[in-house]
Amino acid sequence: MSRITPLSHVSLIALVLAAACGGEHKEAPAADSTAAAAPASAPAEARHIGTVQDLQNPESVRWDPDQSVWFVSNVNGDPSAKDNNGFISRLKADGSMDSLKFVAGGRGKVTLNAPKGMAIVGDTLWVADIDAVRGFNRKTGAPVASVPVPGATFLNDVTAGPDGIYVTDTGVLFGAGGKVSHPGPDRISKIAGRKVTTALNFKNKPGPNGITWEQNGSRFVVVSMSDSNIVAWAPGDSAPVSLGTAPGDMDGVEVVDGDRLLVTSWADSSLNLFADGKLTRLAGNLPGPADIGFDPAGGKVAVPQLTENKVELFDVSSIVKH
Repeated sequence: MSRITPLSHVSLIALVLAAACGGEHKEAPAADSTAAAAPASAPAEARHIGTVQDLQNPESVRWDPDQSVWFVSNVNGDPSAKDNNGFISRLKADGSMDSLKFVAGGRGKVTLNAPKGMAIVGDTLWVADIDAVRGFNRKTGAPVASVPVPGATFLNDVTAGPDGIYVTDTGVLFGAGGKVSHPGPDRISKIAGRKVTTALNFKNKPGPNGITWEQNGSRFVVVSMSDSNIVAWAPGDSAPVSLGTAPGDMDGVEVVDGDRLLVTSWADSSLNLFADGKLTRLAGNLPGPADIGFDPAGGKVAVPQLTENKVELFDVSSIVKH
């Protein structure tokens, strides 16, 4: 079977999300923390430890080490629609539900349309939301900021850099009937002191998706939807450089330590370790693996499956201690 092309990737999301919009919403039960059997394709390094079900198109997970909780952004429908029905769930460390709608669009003066990537800076949880980056108090969920990004089409992932917040724009647009186009921009924007500037414009429309700050190399690492290259870019550089390749259709990326990375790929439904220019599969059979969350101290990774309405939890402590 041929690899899913970028356009078919997003078309698939559109079709699945359209079907999800017509389904009945259910309250999410506690995670199945007793699930101990790993998927058959997963080696011992990634041990399956739980599943959180009945979410609504979960796109991103962020670990909060101070509160020992996971935040999960739920698109809840069309990823380009300004319908104000997106929400953020809060899970306990073991994956059990603490608050299904810790933050909810349309409640308490909150605007939240289709939340995706998240980052924590101080007491603020920053969230990418189509064409704005919104801030919420990570302890109370109260809205504290909303920063529009001029010209943005599909803000996707957020990370904290040394001098501000950086957010990717994948440049795709979901239209009527699930029709998908790629008008751009394909870029990274920087937000500092509520001022928005363009940090990097990509060539050839790679659809920049996941982004993370690699402290060890003083650089960002970016994975793309329509490019198989994992790239690094430092502020001030004119262009990113390739670190190596992956199956493609990449979404989530997190630093394990040094220059070792965790990466998800829609192309083969996988969670992978990227180290020394090589990719090692840690878990498979993960349709729609989006923007992962990572707890380095606990050695756990949370993989949101956007098309499956659930989050899978894995123990990767053997990798962290390697």
